[in-house]
Amino acid sequence: MDERIKVYETKMQKTMESLEREYNSIRAGRANPHILDKLVVDYYGTPTPLQQVGNITVPEARVIMIQPWESKLIKAIEKEIMASDIGITPSNDGKAIRLVFPELTEERRKELAKDVKKKGEAAKVAVRNIRRDANDALKKWSKAKEVSEDEADDIEKDIQKLTDKYIAEVDKAIEAKSKEVMTV
Repeated sequence: MDERIKVYETKMQKTMESLEREYNSIRAGRANPHILDKLVVDYYGTPTPLQQVGNITVPEARVIMIQPWESKLIKAIEKEIMASDIGITPSNDGKAIRLVFPELTEERRKELAKDVKKKGEAAKVAVRNIRRDANDALKKWSKAKEVSEDEADDIEKDIQKLTDKYIAEVDKAIEAKSKEVMTV
C-alpha cells in the first residue's frame, strides 16, 4: 500500500474510534460508566472530568456509584448530572452519589436503536468523504505526474479496499450495538 494513503487510513480509523466512543455513551439497559465521560465538574476553579474527582463503580447491573475524593464536591457533581442529558436523577447519602437506571421500555429501546443506526450512517458518510478526499489527492498527483497511470489505478483500488473495510466495520458496530440495545 502506498505511503501517501496511510494518512487517509488513519482518518478512517479515527472515525471508527469516534463512533465507538459515541456508542459507549449510549446506555443499553445496564449501567455503563462511560455515559459520564463527557461530564466536567468545577474543581477549585478548574473544569475537571468527573473520573478525575472521584471513584466511579458499578456495584449492581443498573446502578452507578460515584464517590468523590472530597465530600464537598457532591453538590457540584449532582448539579452537573442534573444539567446533562443523561436523564437520571442522582441521589446521595452525603458520601456518595447513586445513579439508578430504570429498565428501558420497548419504545425507548427502539429510539436508541434508531439513534445507533443514525450515528453509524454518519460514520459511513465520514468514511466516504475521506475516500473522496483521497481520490481528489490522487487526481492531483496524477496531474502533477507524481504517479504513473498504473500506480494511480493501484492506489485507487487500495483506497476503495480501505473504504470497504471501514464501512464493513461500521456495519458490524451498528449491528452489535443495536443487538445490545434491543436485548432485554
